[in-house]
Formats: sequence, structure tokens, C-alpha cells
Amino acid sequence: MKNQGAPPEMGTQLREAGWEAVMEKKNFWLDTEYRKKWDALVIKLEVVDRDINTGSEIIHWATYFPYPLYSRDYVYVRRYDVDLEKNLMVLVSRAVEHPSIPESQDFVRVHSYQSKMVIRPHKSFDENGFDYLLTYSDDPQTVFPRYCVSWMVSSGMPDFLEKLHTAALRAKSQEVGMQDYIGVIKTSDKTPQPNQDRLGGDSARTGGSGQMYA
Repeated sequence: MKNQGAPPEMGTQLREAGWEAVMEKKNFWLDTEYRKKWDALVIKLEVVDRDINTGSEIIHWATYFPYPLYSRDYVYVRRYDVDLEKNLMVLVSRAVEHPSIPESQDFVRVHSYQSKMVIRPHKSFDENGFDYLLTYSDDPQTVFPRYCVSWMVSSGMPDFLEKLHTAALRAKSQEVGMQDYIGVIKTSDKTPQPNQDRLGGDSARTGGSGQMYA
């Protein structure tokens, strides 16, 4: 069963003060350490490798799934780019393999995963307010029971968004320290352009092994 995100393709405008913090803290989506503090479903979330030339990062993410399903883990490459002329930020992730993160009996490895997010501020990256579009898909290698689907729709995603909102408010009100990704782009005219081959390549996985797990 393919999980097409929650929802699979979502575009919206965010103007409320807490949500604007997500844009004000441009690195909010990228900060793995802060994510571990506000997302209780995270078991492990680490940057295990980084390419200083392209800015690509290899992430290992393990997360709880609804009981009685096994926890899942993801190994994926993530890269972002900021186009100041078009006033856009793009964040792309895709499942890959990495020699330092073999599959473990502790988790069910998700081999097919991709996520694309486009963020456009209403005015500039230094002001509140933005529009975004998120497309997401993965294959958790199981068939979700009806009650799990109901939970995801009625509780899972609303609860996640509420936690995201609260975390954004906290980041804004308490000035949570995070790496300034946008600032790096602005202050370096020599930043190499992202290499598309670095994101995919021969090691990218487009599907799982065909096994089904609970």
C-alpha cells in the first residue's frame, strides 16, 4: 500500500502568527535537533553524511507507527535550494542507500519515499507570510487496517499539525537557536548549483523488496 502523505498534495496560505514563524525561521523545516524536541513520534533523526559542495545531506529517520504496527525507518538524501530572483525555496528528499546505515531488525526500512516542498513568501524571506505546496509519497510495505486510516485522518495529521504549530510559536517567542540556511545562501555567491545526479544516482531506490510487514 502506498501512503500518499497527509494529505498527498497540499497547498495553502499561512498568515496566522504561529504559522508565520515557520517562514520567519526559514530553517524550521531543516533543523533535525529541534524536530526531536517537539515531535514525540521521532525515535531517531540524524544527519549521517553531508556533501559540502552540493549541500546534500543524508538523513536517518526512525519513527513510531500506530500500534500494533512496527516502527519504520528511512534513509534519504535531502537538498534545498533558494532562488532569490524567483523568491522561492525548494526542499527535495528521496530515499537512498548508505553504507553506514544497514537495515536493522529494530525497524522496517522504507525503500520508496520522496517529498517535495516549494515555499514562496508573500513578500520576502525576511517577512512573515508565505504559500507552500507539499507533495509526498512513501511505501510503508503494509496494508493499513481501516482503523489506522481513520486514526490518520481524524487524529494523526491534525495532531501533527497542532504540534508543528506549537513548535513554530515556541521557535518565534523563545528565539530557538537554529542554523541560518537562508543566510548561507545570501552571503555566498559561490555556492555551487545543486547537482541533480547527487539526489538520485544509481543508489536511489524506487521501490521496496515486495515484502509486506505489519
